Amino acid sequence: MFSNFKEAKDYCARNEIKMIDFKMVDLDGRWRHITIPETRFNENIMVSGIGFDGSNYGYAKVEKSDMVFIPILSTAAVDEFAQIPTLSMIGDVMVIDLPNNRPFDQYPRNVSMNAENYMRKNGIADQMIIGPEFEFHLFDSVNFQTLSNKVSFEVDTRQAHWNTGRQTTDNNGYQVKLKSGYHTDLPNDATFDLRNKICMILESRGVDVKYHHHEVGGSGQVEVEVELGEMTDMADKTMIIKYVVKNAAIKDGKTATFMPKPLYNEAGNGMHVHMHLFKNGKPLFYEEKGYSQLSETALYFIGGILTHASSLCAFTNPSTNSFKRLVPGFEAPVTLGYATSNRSAIIRIPAYAKEPDQKRFELRSPDATCNPYYAYAAILMAGIDGIERKIDPSKQGWGPFDYNLYDLPDAERAKIQSLPRTLDEALDHLERDHDYLTKGGVFPEKLIEIWVKKKRGEVRKINQITHPAEFEAYYDL
Repeated sequence: MFSNFKEAKDYCARNEIKMIDFKMVDLDGRWRHITIPETRFNENIMVSGIGFDGSNYGYAKVEKSDMVFIPILSTAAVDEFAQIPTLSMIGDVMVIDLPNNRPFDQYPRNVSMNAENYMRKNGIADQMIIGPEFEFHLFDSVNFQTLSNKVSFEVDTRQAHWNTGRQTTDNNGYQVKLKSGYHTDLPNDATFDLRNKICMILESRGVDVKYHHHEVGGSGQVEVEVELGEMTDMADKTMIIKYVVKNAAIKDGKTATFMPKPLYNEAGNGMHVHMHLFKNGKPLFYEEKGYSQLSETALYFIGGILTHASSLCAFTNPSTNSFKRLVPGFEAPVTLGYATSNRSAIIRIPAYAKEPDQKRFELRSPDATCNPYYAYAAILMAGIDGIERKIDPSKQGWGPFDYNLYDLPDAERAKIQSLPRTLDEALDHLERDHDYLTKGGVFPEKLIEIWVKKKRGEVRKINQITHPAEFEAYYDL
């Protein structure tokens, strides 16, 4: 938004901005913030930053936990959800050191930028261009609790199939059948106006929206897809998108979740990531005579992703709930492979992207419980490893699979590799396979250790909680 400090101050004066809000990312990928009066916003902050205690953000302990946040003026935007006129911006985190502060190597945004720098330094490409697709649920209400004597959750939306028999005056009869919500129109599409509002806010925040629509899940599942952009910038925009969606939903009297599988027996929420590389302005993934017009570089990149797909899941699908989505039968990819226009493999090449500068593929397994900076950086590092080692996916038996893998007989399907079935399995793979991430110091070894430790703790806690379905299965034995 601004190229220099004077522009920012002038804007604040013209628009009567009263507060300046600074957004920081914690280990999980949640925004936290510090806010100061606009009168305290001075040029020294742009150099020396805002100090804070980083030990509460979940990162591995460093010899000094005091850190500083350095704002990035170009990311500034008015926060539409603040009651007092507030200008918000994201930034980078530095460890306080002498004589100069140094970048905190575990901070998600720094990891993402380090991955891009590694790509450029090693002559792979100049740009990693990505485009995530954001699937999420919009509910009218939600409640959940985990007590010693009661474990429960309940969500509701008036458009859900379970409300067809609801005897209330506001039941208008327009519910969406189970698994039948894809592109459903008004009046069934109950959140159309809310999504319009979301997209208008995103556009005002510099996020170019491609389109939005209702998704397969009839019980409030929707999607917003954005135009592609450079990797770290897109990670910033991922944070903005989740922030806008959640706050706009609350403002509209609803609640939003990006959980991969909030509802049993309904389609889950993914975050498919489209990607391609450019060097000197030229697309590296296009070759007219290649399979599906993909270049050798693109296939090697695919080979790297498929080689490390299982360990990648620890960053791209880092919740226990993620693996409730990654099961056959709900349009979720579970098979290690690539193909054109095939949604049953984890890598799909869109047939409609025919122009050289549009030629790309999408990784269909990720979901939005990821920390986007870590997830996108990990994907890039896996692809780079494939290029550096010239990993040919077809020679590894990963396709191309130009047929529906779900239709294969069990014996044939058993021969094809699949993604991990649990977060624990993904963490096992990450512990064994992470050298591709630590190349060039992109992912510090300490970050891998603290990530595995934290996620193991989540798995252990959730595994110890008695599930209501266990009462159904075992109570009367």
